[in-house]
Amino acid sequence: MIAHLRGKLLTKHPKQVVIDTGGVGYEVTISVPTFSELPANGSEVALHIHTHVREDVIALYGFSRPAEKQLFEKLMTVSGIGAKLAITILSGMAADEMAAAIRGNDVARLTKIPGIGKKTAERMVLELRDKLSPAAGTSPAAQPTMSPLEEDVLSALVNLGYQRPAAEKALEGVVKNSKSGSFDSVFREVLGRLSK
Repeated sequence: MIAHLRGKLLTKHPKQVVIDTGGVGYEVTISVPTFSELPANGSEVALHIHTHVREDVIALYGFSRPAEKQLFEKLMTVSGIGAKLAITILSGMAADEMAAAIRGNDVARLTKIPGIGKKTAERMVLELRDKLSPAAGTSPAAQPTMSPLEEDVLSALVNLGYQRPAAEKALEGVVKNSKSGSFDSVFREVLGRLSK
């Protein structure tokens, strides 16, 4: 799996680049925001890569910023959005604007992106709203940080299918009342609270 490429930029077009890495030219599909940040041909360039594998093709998608790559990968989890549409979506709106529109249920703004109809925009909001990290300067700063043990317990509960807010509340109650404990003891106590 290719996750990062650094090499000489051989050619660039608004949707595609070729990067020479150790004598091998990699063809990489890119978004318009990534294209606008590229240096001149012949310069050294580094891109974060998503390797997309299907039975008939292996395609590389490149991004100048990790946040754009993460949003691309989240977009592909939405039913009806594949890699080609996801890169088109990212070319139609800046990543931070899109994340804000999804978090804010702004379907009208999302439908202005070429290739996105009302139903797809609604699916994007519904399926991604809770998966996107909140914008800088919003409420998460107010949340207390969790210990690694608490994060492990919370992760295990979410993986078991419990809703995150309910699991956090139960975990908070257990942590307040107990002095310390192992993963097993805290996990069992939180499970007990959630099953009541």
